[in-house]
Amino acid sequence: MANIKSAKKRILVNETKAARNKAIRSKVKTSIKKVEAAVTAGDKAAAQACLTTAISEINKAASKGVYHQNTASRKVARVSKLVNTIA
Repeated sequence: MANIKSAKKRILVNETKAARNKAIRSKVKTSIKKVEAAVTAGDKAAAQACLTTAISEINKAASKGVYHQNTASRKVARVSKLVNTIA
């Protein structure tokens, strides 16, 4: 356990940031799962609607530094490709 005041503060700040990052990652994963569920059901309209929210969540996460920009782009590309497979 840290004894120095600044080290104690860093521990608290890091816990706060980790919790925020975890919440944002969870939100992104949930939105991607909703898209996958809509694709599995074959509902193109619902998949398109979920896709726009998923892309928005992914881009927000990237802008906040939770995901690297390339990772965010890869996730967007994969989920978009998945929606485009619906005939």
